[in-house]
Amino acid sequence: MSIVDPPIAEKHSLWEDALALVTGAFVMSFGLFLLEQIGGVSGGLAGVAILLSYWTTASFGLIYFIINLPFYWLAVKRMGWPFTIKTLIAVTLVSVLTEVHGLYLDVDDVNPLYGAIFAGLAIGIGMLMLFRHGASGGGFGILAAFVQETKGIRAGYVQGALDLCVVLAALTIVPLDILLYSVIGAVLLNGILAINHRPGRYLG
Repeated sequence: MSIVDPPIAEKHSLWEDALALVTGAFVMSFGLFLLEQIGGVSGGLAGVAILLSYWTTASFGLIYFIINLPFYWLAVKRMGWPFTIKTLIAVTLVSVLTEVHGLYLDVDDVNPLYGAIFAGLAIGIGMLMLFRHGASGGGFGILAAFVQETKGIRAGYVQGALDLCVVLAALTIVPLDILLYSVIGAVLLNGILAINHRPGRYLG
């Protein structure tokens, strides 16, 4: 009986990481843009930024960039400079792209349930791509990635618990039907992460 050596993970090249950061940020930002258009809310720090944009006149992109700043300290301390730099790039791209989408797309009449489902899937896929290339979408994503790396708890579960807190806060401003649609989107988002982003499952 022969023993087969386990596969050796081949690290992503620089251009692969760069392409993944841009693509992941683009897909994630489109999901967040769609949520804004239906008046919904996401989980995580992105959800916090969306709520703050509803409560104030500031743009989501600006708020999202600013409230992520304190989390980079945790990223540097626990996850290292490569992760932090990649995440900073990803967050900056998401912040800018959420404002750019509106210049080219008019989705005012999108069905809220469809929009929430599509947004949840898009954000989850974008975050998964960022995670698998050593980055995150910032904020709670940094915390979720940190907990998974250090405690072995799946990032999707951590993100889900934090999302619940955001959803509860959203009760103060988001209509109940839109909030329920947003919860469906959040469940899909975290399902993507919980199923596909497990410790040891992905090599590269």
